Amino acid sequence: MWRSKKLKVLNYLVIAVFSYMAGTGCASQGKGGELNDYINPAGISIQGDRFIDNNGRHVILNGINVVSKSKEEQYLFQAGPEFYANLKSWGFNSIRFYICWDGFESEPGIYNEDYLKEIDKRIQWAADNGLFVILDMHQDLFGVKFGNGAPEWAILDEGKTHTTGAIWSDAYMMSEAVQTSFDNFWANKPAADGVGIQDRYANLWKHIAKRYANNSTVIGYDIMNEPFAGSSAAYAMPALLTAYGELIYATTGKILTEEELAATWGDVNKRTEALKVLSTRDNYSYVIDALYEFNAEFESTHLQAMYQKVANAIREVDTNHILFLEHSYFSNMGVKSSIERVMLVDGTPDPLVAYAPHGYDLVTDTEDAASANSERVEFIYDRIQEKGQQLGMPVWLGEWGAYYSHSDGIVPVARYAVSLIERNLFGNAYWSYDPGHENLEYFQKALLRPYPAYTNGELLNYKFDYDSAILSVEWNESQENKSPTVIYVPWLSRLKKEGLSEAVSIDKMDNTDAGWVIIKTSGKGDKRKMLLEFEK
Repeated sequence: MWRSKKLKVLNYLVIAVFSYMAGTGCASQGKGGELNDYINPAGISIQGDRFIDNNGRHVILNGINVVSKSKEEQYLFQAGPEFYANLKSWGFNSIRFYICWDGFESEPGIYNEDYLKEIDKRIQWAADNGLFVILDMHQDLFGVKFGNGAPEWAILDEGKTHTTGAIWSDAYMMSEAVQTSFDNFWANKPAADGVGIQDRYANLWKHIAKRYANNSTVIGYDIMNEPFAGSSAAYAMPALLTAYGELIYATTGKILTEEELAATWGDVNKRTEALKVLSTRDNYSYVIDALYEFNAEFESTHLQAMYQKVANAIREVDTNHILFLEHSYFSNMGVKSSIERVMLVDGTPDPLVAYAPHGYDLVTDTEDAASANSERVEFIYDRIQEKGQQLGMPVWLGEWGAYYSHSDGIVPVARYAVSLIERNLFGNAYWSYDPGHENLEYFQKALLRPYPAYTNGELLNYKFDYDSAILSVEWNESQENKSPTVIYVPWLSRLKKEGLSEAVSIDKMDNTDAGWVIIKTSGKGDKRKMLLEFEK
């Protein structure tokens, strides 16, 4: 795992940063008292490849996306403080909060203060309920003319044709207008006012970062949702089809024409059938890795340069918060990523950077989501873990799932994804919440589960076994740190309390069956293990 001496030294300054932020009038979280300081920590930062809280504990960010893509709703999820209280009771300690360039800057250089005030209000509601916030500058198909994100003045599509497909995301590959808009963003082409649109984007992030620089509820900035390469992506589909054709020939001896290949992937039903061929790691890897060189070229040039430009702008006004770097759109499906850590202006590595991938199987956003393939999903998550280790950063899976209103057939798929998140110790934010989702089978039987939120020392592994209803947690405890380990439990009434030691206490949330199991330190710095068993 990559390290530098300077990076290690900077990590030791994290606690000093927390102390500074705690004294600047930033939002308080939850009720007062020493116990509250442990179950609702005051801040989140990074130490090496882990998220840590202000008590120095290893943190699992268990989150959900809170989203409104509606301009009529001012790009604000329409719910009040009670919603954020519910999120807390469901075990979330963080949210990925959708923000929209069009909502901020409908005219070049003029920022919408009303929008910012409404965001402030929701951040305070999150703070009141012990929820940390990652601000996600979202885009789908670049801008509001085709999807959401950039305002119309920043969409330089040069009058090209916009083409859509069977699934909304097909337009990335099919629409010349969308691709040209991205091309001009990466080239920093000036808008009508003469200022480059990428420069405008960086300036907006600077404006946002200045506002929240001393707010400890906001823990960081997700710089761009699913960055897309633009017209160079025209290479991607032929490369995938060629690799798929080669695979079919190698496994069956059948030669598919270009027309047959195009027809296979242009029809949703035929595409689902074709995916059965890609149900093994080897077959899937053979096809998906055809995109590696193209993807690496985009990420190591255009994307990395944009990230560095925005990072420089943010660090002018905010040295406290985490920069969340996503890989490219194509890496969502397991293409190896080539992004790297951004640097500080003095040329040293920025220590407050997290890897923020998304992970989706190819059946996402289709009626066949319940048929997500376990080998493909595991392959994608393994690629994410490998990249996080190579970067030496904590991994925050900013999007996964997208199960929406699928029936109970999606529960095994959701549970398998959760098992991989647990195995890899990923922070995560489920995509996404809609009213009533808490009543759906996948939410109740996969998302809602006990987990170690704040661990004294180093969390080694944890797993909730749905069949046995047992949570197992193992960690190396710090001898110096006296903060307790805190485990979230959604159903305290089902917890079997027999055999729990005197070092374990329970704190129940008001008006809910949820709460925390609190484990005092032994003071020995030993490896510890805890099993919590629940009534089925």
